[in-house]
Amino acid sequence: MNLIVAVDNNWAIGNKNELLIRIPNDMKHFREETSGKVVVLGRKTLETFPQGLPLKNRTNIILSKDKNYTVKDAIVVHSIEELLEELKKYPEESIYIIGGDSVYRQMLPYCDVAHVTKIDHSYEADAFFADLDADPEWEITAESDEQTYFDIAYYFLKYERKK
Repeated sequence: MNLIVAVDNNWAIGNKNELLIRIPNDMKHFREETSGKVVVLGRKTLETFPQGLPLKNRTNIILSKDKNYTVKDAIVVHSIEELLEELKKYPEESIYIIGGDSVYRQMLPYCDVAHVTKIDHSYEADAFFADLDADPEWEITAESDEQTYFDIAYYFLKYERKK
């Protein structure tokens, strides 16, 4: 299973239910990586999307504790157990965990590949991702050349869980 995330120097991912920064090339990378695949996200993350709608050209699986929560054109599950059961229907390599922080935290143990956009900046933040650099179970297996967005440098990294 994969996850895809953009983090700053402190592994921050968001502030006040918003992304830290919107980098067009990162958005393009996200679209290319997840298009035609299964994306798993929490309700609050879905609500940050345009009109709060599921992503087009993907199977959207929303994790929400609210048993009455429904979303048109998406599958809603209410627990990690229910989510894991639903995910058995799809090839593991086509599943992408896309946030937010509590979904990442709960699903990280099930993921073997992390697509990380590392932004060389520190933002004010209230949502964080696990520091994979400090985790001996993970290693960087691919790294892009430096990219820039105005004066901000960033890299596309691929981390894989050591076998």
